[in-house]
Amino acid sequence: MRSRLCGVVVVAALAAASGAVANPAGEARLAQRLEGRTAGKPVDCIRLREVRGSEVIDGVAIVYEMPGGRLLVNRPRSGADSLRRADILLTRTVSGELCTPDPVELIDSLSHFPRGFVSLGAFVPYTKPGR
Repeated sequence: MRSRLCGVVVVAALAAASGAVANPAGEARLAQRLEGRTAGKPVDCIRLREVRGSEVIDGVAIVYEMPGGRLLVNRPRSGADSLRRADILLTRTVSGELCTPDPVELIDSLSHFPRGFVSLGAFVPYTKPGR
C-alpha cells in the first residue's frame, strides 16, 4: 500500500512538473512580458470595466492589462494548453467581474466558431517597482 501511494505521488509530481514546462516558447514569452515586474498577492476577481486589453500567451496564460500599467496574469485551472494567441476570448458575466473559476470560451478568429474553453485560475498582479 505504501509503495502504491508513493508511486501515485511521484506520478502526480511529474505531471505537475511537465505541465509547468509544457510550452517552453509560451513560458519564455510570458517571462519577457513580465520582465522587470514584481508579483503581488493573487486575487480571485477583477472588474471587467477596468481591463484595458488582454493578450493570450500560447498554451500558458491570459495577461490582462489594467490601469497604471499593472498586469494581471491568469493561468487557467484547466484548458490552458489549448490557448492560442489568435483566439477571441468570450466571457459571460452578470456581475461585471471575471472570477475564478469562470469559463472563458475560445473562439477561432478566422472561422468565428467556438473551439473550446478555459476555466480561470487566480489573477496574479504584476507591477513595476515604484508604482
